[in-house]
Amino acid sequence: MVFSSIIFLFFFLPLVLSGYFLIRKDLRNLFLLAASLFFYFWGEGKYVLVMGAYMVLNYYFGLYIEKYKERSTKAGDRKAKAIFILSLCFNIGVFVFYKYFNFVVENINHLISLTGHTIKTSRIHLPIGISFFTFQALSYVIDVYRKDVKAQRSLINFSMYKSLFPQLIAGPIVRYRDVADQVGNRIVTLDLFYSGVQRFIIGLGKKVILANTVAGVADMAFKMPRGDLSVGAAWLGAVCYSLQIYFDFSGYSDMAIGLGRMFGFHFLENFNYPYISRSVREFWRRWHISLSTWFRDYLYIPLGGNKMKPARTYLNLIIVFFLCGLWHGASWTFVIWGLWHGVFLVLERTRLRKFIEGMPKPMGYFYTSLVVLIGWVFFRSETLAVSVYYLKAMFGLGSSTGVAAADLLNTKTVIIILFALVGSTPVVSKLRYVLLNSAFRGKEQRGSAPAYAEVANSLILFLILAICSALLSSNTYNPFIYFRF
Repeated sequence: MVFSSIIFLFFFLPLVLSGYFLIRKDLRNLFLLAASLFFYFWGEGKYVLVMGAYMVLNYYFGLYIEKYKERSTKAGDRKAKAIFILSLCFNIGVFVFYKYFNFVVENINHLISLTGHTIKTSRIHLPIGISFFTFQALSYVIDVYRKDVKAQRSLINFSMYKSLFPQLIAGPIVRYRDVADQVGNRIVTLDLFYSGVQRFIIGLGKKVILANTVAGVADMAFKMPRGDLSVGAAWLGAVCYSLQIYFDFSGYSDMAIGLGRMFGFHFLENFNYPYISRSVREFWRRWHISLSTWFRDYLYIPLGGNKMKPARTYLNLIIVFFLCGLWHGASWTFVIWGLWHGVFLVLERTRLRKFIEGMPKPMGYFYTSLVVLIGWVFFRSETLAVSVYYLKAMFGLGSSTGVAAADLLNTKTVIIILFALVGSTPVVSKLRYVLLNSAFRGKEQRGSAPAYAEVANSLILFLILAICSALLSSNTYNPFIYFRF
């Protein structure tokens, strides 16, 4: 079940919201837990048991780590450390098994194929969202071990936090310390609920209207047979994929944040207009913020961060982005994508840093966009061979008489691409701010918008919802990219 589906929008969500507000407050966490497990079971069936193991075991890991840490003795510290290591082995071990078993077997078979032998095994199913809920679990036990948070005493409350359906299968990675106070006690005001509805509909529009439309162009370009792809079509496909993945994932994050608000949670932002960045370093401060800060706090800083000698700092960055690429998928294309970004982050810490920071703004935007765009080619391609072929086409090393960019477009897609390009910048939000401020002029009460502004805003949201519903009813292309991670 995905957020951008008729069954979620008009059946699951209304039923869950109705039940949540009708039920007694002391039973709401139990109700949300049941709804979240049903939500996961709907798409993953028996693999809800994997989620159950994560919930129960990490709950007890946290309790016992805290119990022995509080003793402040060497024996207590040793026991706490042993349980902490056990928790890391469980969480990382399950994650590695499900995500990388097939990848490892495929690579071993490739190496030994010359001998005429192969390893025959059944393919392991990858549970949806395992990358997200594994990192969420790791952040919890690490924070408890560091004494940054108190362990959650209620198994129901912890399990609800761990399985909360708005962020369960595609993030953002919600750390326990960021919502600890909200897990046991939260208030849903009318303003908070309405802001959640607005945020959800905006995210739905990003996904269904923008991401799904440009995805069609990207898919045609990347699936084109060798020799049929012209330079223009290759660049158009890469640009469309960069827009697709941004609006697909930021749209999902908007929906998750909006749903969280409807239930009284305040999730942190996950995107901040990454495509206006003037350096790769800035890009990673704006893109998938919950993941980049996770790697910073739980891997980069423990490795020594930037407080080590330059060579060690560079190595730390490479390690982090190698693992960042591997986190996204069990494929060499993801590894190359991660290392590609890692290399540029290293370069931006060398003597080139002053040159990059001193470039005129247009050059900074161009440099970052080019690096990110090339990176997305690796990310999108199914194999390294495909990515190399595609990059050759982009830079004129392939066919010059292939399918032209215009052949991949129609009036609708051109309009949507233009909207997406503008929407990937702060222009729309700034324009809305200016218009609302204009509406406030001469008003004594500046704390809320005038009635006509609220009516206009509601009508726009209703129109977006209606368009999305119509598109979804017609069974259009609708997968979420980050579900496979």
